[in-house]
Amino acid sequence: MLPLFIVVMTHFYTVFTNHYNEAMKPNVSYPTEELKFLENKLDVLISEYSHIKVENVSLKIKQDALVREKAKLLEKTTLARTQVEAMINRLKAMEQNS
Repeated sequence: MLPLFIVVMTHFYTVFTNHYNEAMKPNVSYPTEELKFLENKLDVLISEYSHIKVENVSLKIKQDALVREKAKLLEKTTLARTQVEAMINRLKAMEQNS
């Protein structure tokens, strides 16, 4: 029984490795039209990548500017809040003195 099992397993292994090796072979017989199609597609992808890369840099610059503007506005808001609170306190003091 064991020798039959070994023979069967050896056969399956041989068949499997032959199919695997065939499947892994590169297909180098591409037709010229398919190569041109892939080349054109690659050119389009490279162009889109370049465009997105430029757009990304532009967006980062805009984001940095907006972050700086937000910081300035927060500073102005804090200053205005402090000044309004000071005016309210002065008005309350004037009200209590009168």
